[in-house]
Amino acid sequence: MLRVACFHVDSRDVAEEVVQDAWLSVLRSIDGFEGRSSLKTWLLVIVTNAARKRAARERRSVPFSSLITPGHSEPELDAERFFGTDHPRWADCWSTIVRSWDEVPEEHLLGQEAVTSVQAAASSLPAPQRTVFMLRDVDGLSAVEVCNTLGLRDSNQRVLLHRARVRVRHALERYFVQEGRRV
Repeated sequence: MLRVACFHVDSRDVAEEVVQDAWLSVLRSIDGFEGRSSLKTWLLVIVTNAARKRAARERRSVPFSSLITPGHSEPELDAERFFGTDHPRWADCWSTIVRSWDEVPEEHLLGQEAVTSVQAAASSLPAPQRTVFMLRDVDGLSAVEVCNTLGLRDSNQRVLLHRARVRVRHALERYFVQEGRRV
């Protein structure tokens, strides 16, 4: 069963999961076995079908571990930078938001240095994060449009966008700290 599964999927780990899923399918549908073929043939057909479905699913998704390029470490997030889950309006949201754009001096908001800082941060993002960030936050596409364009699932798109925004936010924070301003 494992050899048949390995023929259809890319890794042994995935093949082992396929075999486990196939055994569960066998247990659930053993009453439906009519005996028109040997039990071995019936089992292998179940494994083949499960492996084909899994292989198709694996081709449509990208593992998160492959999105991280060597040399790029994800920024650490401090828990105090978020409101708690018990916050009445902003549960688990950023707690260090800019209350009003009027509080930030216009020359810093629109200044070329800040724009350059954002552009540099965006260009240093791994390609999948950069693409989602640019489509969503620069070009203004909706999440559905980005998912359809790039062939991503909504959850993948959200994770990529979140990671990109965290990196860009860190770059902006570094810029404002260097300028002696607080965001």
